[in-house]
Amino acid sequence: MNAVLQTSSAQAQGGNGSRPTKMSRDLRNLANLGETASTSRVLNLSQIYLSFGDAPEYRARPFFQDSRLNKAIIIKHTLRANEQDSFHRPRRTATKVVLPFDPEDLKLGASSVFVGQIGFDKFCRDFLGLDDINGDNDAQILRLLDSIPSLDPFLVRELLGRHGFKPASCYLKISNSDIQRMIGFANTEIEKLVRIAFGSTVYGASIKLASKILSNELDKELLPLKATLRLSEEAFSDGIFSWRGFLYFKWRHLELQDEMRRVVDGMARYQPRGKPEPDVLDYLNEVRPRLARRIIATMTTVGRTLSIYDRAYGSLVEKGDPTPFRQFLLDGPDLFYDLGESVAILGHISSFWNYRLSQSDYYDRLDAVEYADILMDFDDSLSSLPDV
Repeated sequence: MNAVLQTSSAQAQGGNGSRPTKMSRDLRNLANLGETASTSRVLNLSQIYLSFGDAPEYRARPFFQDSRLNKAIIIKHTLRANEQDSFHRPRRTATKVVLPFDPEDLKLGASSVFVGQIGFDKFCRDFLGLDDINGDNDAQILRLLDSIPSLDPFLVRELLGRHGFKPASCYLKISNSDIQRMIGFANTEIEKLVRIAFGSTVYGASIKLASKILSNELDKELLPLKATLRLSEEAFSDGIFSWRGFLYFKWRHLELQDEMRRVVDGMARYQPRGKPEPDVLDYLNEVRPRLARRIIATMTTVGRTLSIYDRAYGSLVEKGDPTPFRQFLLDGPDLFYDLGESVAILGHISSFWNYRLSQSDYYDRLDAVEYADILMDFDDSLSSLPDV
């Protein structure tokens, strides 16, 4: 197991009945996660259990078969230097499975493990009782989640559906308004492609394909394009999955323009509760402008990466040249991960800010130490990103 975060009444209080000591940063972050809905970097099954645990669909189609895993918090975690030794080869981000001791009180702590870390198979056997690591559905789902850069509900639902897993809708909430906006965006994007793949006489084909952007049927609907691009079945399927992801990331990039502007403006104005210690105040004054610069730089980098898709797609639909788009579909899975990681971090910052830092009431605000913890995590995540 990777880390054990644990407190007890004996640890939290002095033996003479003194005031409780401050929780560690990890425990404060865990408690903050418990008060936050799922984001593109966090799949909060613990909160879903508390909200939907009695619902028939929750019990009929669980995310994980193991009841402990089904109350876990899954996190796309930026690895610290001392955590790299947990893996056979270096990586920037890992998928962390946090198993709360009590889903109703995360301040009690949790145990955690990284998917794929040294000893992960032993953890699955000893802790989860999985005899067949390669054949067990829960172990497979954990590895699938580790294979994608984001825990965004759209991508997770798409990925699991490709492999035959269909958990209840309460686990992966996508609002109807988001779906409709995304379908409208996708319809505009693929209208010209439909004319190339099917001819201009197919009435409503672009609407039909756009509405299927959230399903695996899109692979079958675009099979006429497969012959034009001269791709194998596997390369075409993987490429189209990445193409879906690029469409989604392009839509999210547009949505993030206003979201990140609100975050940057909010950081400049946010006043934590109470009077901060001088060293905490110095850190806040130093990190806020740096974070703003990194957010803007990451948005710019995402836009540059998306332009690779735009140029390849433009050559196909405007010049009738399929070669660049064919190459894009072949290279797409590699670009997809770095792009998705950047969009996921930005989306997580936006979601976390809205849930935990947009309160105007003084008594609902975080204190300076809690606020500094959150900005430190934002800063660590953004600083780990490569120049995509």
